[in-house]
Amino acid sequence: MLRNVLGTALEPCCLDPMTGYFRDGLCRTMAQDTGTHVVCAVMTDAFLNFTRLKGNDLSTPRPEWQFPGLKAGDKWCLCISRWLEAEASGCAPRLILEATHEKALEFTELALLQSYAVQ
Repeated sequence: MLRNVLGTALEPCCLDPMTGYFRDGLCRTMAQDTGTHVVCAVMTDAFLNFTRLKGNDLSTPRPEWQFPGLKAGDKWCLCISRWLEAEASGCAPRLILEATHEKALEFTELALLQSYAVQ
């Protein structure tokens, strides 16, 4: 069973738009996923602008990749490293811990993730 950071079964992050490294709605990873897409985040305008300025534009639709583009309020599996970078810059989005894979705990503490949890 896949587990989340709370130690319970990993829940889907989002099915519309379909997210996850495997585009199955789950924030799970494998060795080939160099970004480690394990945190389920609720997009904000501030974060979308931040990641665009860092070279990863998540707002612009890319039909050739079947990617609709994201807007504030959408849920998406993010790379843990980008989320931590945004957190250090003061623009990290909120997280859905039930849909955030336990692998995130290899990169940061549960207390930090909990401080960004959607209530």
